[in-house]
Formats: sequence, C-alpha cells, structure tokens
Amino acid sequence: MHWHAEHGRHSLPWRCDFTPNTPDAAYHVWISEIMLQQTQVVTVLDYYHRFLASFPDVATLAAADEADVLRHWEGLGYYRRARQLHAAAKVVMEKHHGTFPTTFEAVLALPGIGRYTAGAILSFAMNQPLPILEANTARLHARLLGLRQPITTNESQKSLWATAEDWVSMKNAEPRDINAALMDLGNLVCTPKAPHCDACPLASRCEALRQGAVDSIPVAGTKTQYESRHEAALILRRSARSKQICLLRYAEKQRWAGLWDFPRTEIPENAPLEETLRQFARETLGLEITLGKRLCTLRHGVTKYRIQLDCFHAVASNPRGLRTQTPAGGEIRWVAIQQLREFPLSSTGRQLAEMLEKRDS
Repeated sequence: MHWHAEHGRHSLPWRCDFTPNTPDAAYHVWISEIMLQQTQVVTVLDYYHRFLASFPDVATLAAADEADVLRHWEGLGYYRRARQLHAAAKVVMEKHHGTFPTTFEAVLALPGIGRYTAGAILSFAMNQPLPILEANTARLHARLLGLRQPITTNESQKSLWATAEDWVSMKNAEPRDINAALMDLGNLVCTPKAPHCDACPLASRCEALRQGAVDSIPVAGTKTQYESRHEAALILRRSARSKQICLLRYAEKQRWAGLWDFPRTEIPENAPLEETLRQFARETLGLEITLGKRLCTLRHGVTKYRIQLDCFHAVASNPRGLRTQTPAGGEIRWVAIQQLREFPLSSTGRQLAEMLEKRDS
C-alpha cells in the first residue's frame, strides 16, 4: 500500500469527484466502469465529464431520450453499453425508488452489469470487500501465481478470482484501496510487455519472475480471426440540388441498434457494385437511384470484421417513394444536412456527416 500511496492514479475523477458511501458515489463509479469497458482511460476522461454534465444523476439519465444518450456516447463505440446503461437507470428508478442498490445480487441483476462491474461499483463507491478482476489485475495475478494456462479457461478464472478475493480480504487496508492499488500496479508496472519488475513491490512474491517467465505469462487464449468485408454506403439526396439526404435507424438486434446511419450494405465478392446498390436501395428504401461519384473510402473495424466502406453520392429518382421502415423495422427519413449533428450516428456516419457539412456550408 505504500507504493500505491506514492504512485497510484489518485487523480482519476471517478476516484476523487464524489463523496464515498453515497448513491452519488455509486452513480459516478457505475458510469466510469461502463465507459472503461474495452476503452482506454485517456479516451474516457472527456466523455465521462460531458456525460455527467448532461446526466448528473440516475433520475436524469432514466428520463432521457435514448437518442440523446446515444448522441453523448457517440465515438466511444460498443453502443450496446449505452443502451444497457439507460435501461439500467430505468430499473433503478422503477425497482429501487431511484436509489442505486447496495447489495451485490441487486447490482448484478441490472442490465449490462457483470461480476467485475458489480464488484467494482460496490468496492470503490461503498468500500465493500468484493474482489475485482479485469485486464490489469488478471495479468498481475497470473504472473504472481505463475499461471501456465490461458487465463480465459474456467480453471484459470476460478484461480484468479480466488486470488483477487484473498487480496481484498486483507485486514490492514480498505477494500477500495486494495483494489485500486492492484489495478494501478497492473496498469503502471506489471504491463503487458516489458514489465517494470525492478520497480514492483511484489517482485519477491512473483512466481513468473522467479521462473523467468514474465514475457510468456499470462498465456494468451485463441486469437480472434479477423475477416475482411466490403461494404458501400449511399449519400443519397432527395434531388440533385437538394440538401436533404436519406438516413435510417438500425432496429433491435442489428449492428448499432438505435443509431442512425447512411444506408449501407455488404458488397459480396465479385458482385457488380452498381447493380448491388440499386437493388439494395429498391428493396430496403423503396427508391430507384442514380449512382454518382465515389466520395471516399473509409476503413474501420467492427467485432471480428475489418471493413472497407466505399461511399457514393446518389440521387433518388422517386423521392416520394421512400419507405418509412426498413425490412428489419428500422426508421427511414429524409434529413436536412444541417440537422445531422442532432442525430446519434455510427462512427463512419459521423465522418460522412462532417464531410457533407463542410461541402454544403
């Protein structure tokens, strides 16, 4: 704990901008923990402050329109987190009378909250002696144990959680301080590559260091096999001179559910691009189109896919034929270009919107 007192990340806002052991503390830690899932601290900082400025408490968040919540989340990715956060806020209001629950079982039952997140909220906000296991602590514990099997196996997870529980049960420190110290030690010292073992206060207890195996522990699981995918998007105007373009909102269970986007579709290998886009516009939007020049090509990743997105100008031949819903049940509408900033868009959708705003300003 002496190391943490001197070197810990005490200035992180979700550790210092609330009064411990209060509903306000639980709300702040909850927001930060959901944002930090699969997202780096440096990215989260600005989003955290902006989100709390607009949704300062669970009641405000629960009463907000989902589109507004998604607009504040735009750019963080993994948008299901935001939708579950919004849904959980409603549960807190309806089932817990607006007070964030204080038992592990009740917190775990909220949408979007798993074992780690429930433990982190109650440990950091309420100082409850609950173990937490995330990327940094899993790596640290695996090296301390000299774990020689992938950390994702059931057996490894049992060992790692048991170790985390042993640590948080220590009698000479507060649970929140122990968990914070372990996370910071993993983040700052026991790094994935070239760990700073000479600066580690637990070096004498590290089995991986004793075995000369810090570079091979933790053992990685099966690597994700990425697939290349070709898609195309339409910047589809109502007429050649119109400043209204077509947007659609993704339906439940679709990728980016709840977000708006420019109409886009996969282009199968060897398929004729222009005819594929014409057929897509006809079947999905109810429109006949004249395809124009390519505006740009964007590259991005979604889960296991590495996507090349070719973006084309297009004009509707029968604009009044625009359907109100996609076959999947998502909304479709004509939108003025100057209104695009009001809609929660996918990351590539926002890039296209900004290009259009500059071109049409």
